[in-house]
Amino acid sequence: MWVSYVLVACALVLIMFQGLLPGLLCVYVGFLSTRWLSPHLGQLARTEDGQAPKLSAALVALLPLLLVAIALPRTRGLVLDAPNQYRELLAFMARTVLELRDKLPPDMTSQLPDGAQEVQRIIAAYLASKAGALALTGRAWLTGLLLAYVGLLIGALAAVRPVAGTLKPLTEALHQRITRFGETFRQIVVAQFWIALLNTCLTAFFLLVVLPLWDARLPYTMMLVLLTFVAGLIPIVGNLICNGVLTLVGLSVSPAVALACLVFLVAIHKAEYFINAKVIGHRTHMGVWELLAVMFTFEAIFGPAGLVAAPLFYAYTKKELQITGWV
Repeated sequence: MWVSYVLVACALVLIMFQGLLPGLLCVYVGFLSTRWLSPHLGQLARTEDGQAPKLSAALVALLPLLLVAIALPRTRGLVLDAPNQYRELLAFMARTVLELRDKLPPDMTSQLPDGAQEVQRIIAAYLASKAGALALTGRAWLTGLLLAYVGLLIGALAAVRPVAGTLKPLTEALHQRITRFGETFRQIVVAQFWIALLNTCLTAFFLLVVLPLWDARLPYTMMLVLLTFVAGLIPIVGNLICNGVLTLVGLSVSPAVALACLVFLVAIHKAEYFINAKVIGHRTHMGVWELLAVMFTFEAIFGPAGLVAAPLFYAYTKKELQITGWV
């Protein structure tokens, strides 16, 4: 039914323009987590039929609160002041760019073209502008966290909702759209989550263990680890962001540390390219050029949130078009 396609398309556009993407993603996280936990919890606790889904939903709803209660005393500054800390990180990177000639060896500095200083000023001005924008996002950051938790609750409750026996035509069509969107979410976002988590663990080991063994420590280490995870949720482009930021921060310590960061990041991200091509590209039949084109278009329209939404929305749209036989 064509009305269902129009309603879903309008809903997705409204979600992007109103900044509700964290809530949408967490709706599916809560739904899939509850559905995954239900059979395992039922076998483990040997509960009565119908009780395992409710227990799973309660666990999905309460576990984030429990984790926050345990971790918040230690990570309060990291979570609540994240926008300010990233603003300081961007300002630090801007200063590092301006001081590039002082950081590099003299023989390498002499090889830089005459226009390099102008390029440095342009890059530093861009980073400084982004730092100024981040100073205004403190309330938006906390609102995003609240939306994410509300979305988690909605997803958990939807997973235990009784299924009606018969559905009206429009309701059935919307159910199909939502189900296919959920399948796409599981194929892309869940796979990318585990890839980002692996990258974050390896990067944290490198920053917190390997570099200190060389008596080299990077500033803003915890912010860099968190950035690695968040940027890792963005296919392809996230790797470039991580590589650029970590290498530039490493350059503020020494050129050798910057080179070590670059070599390490390229090594682990090369492995991610193979995983992306195997897991995401194969399942969704998306080429790299398609993904990049859609991501840059969404970023231009919706800002940074568009980078996260683009692979999901595009893969879902392509799935619908393939099922209808249009592509």
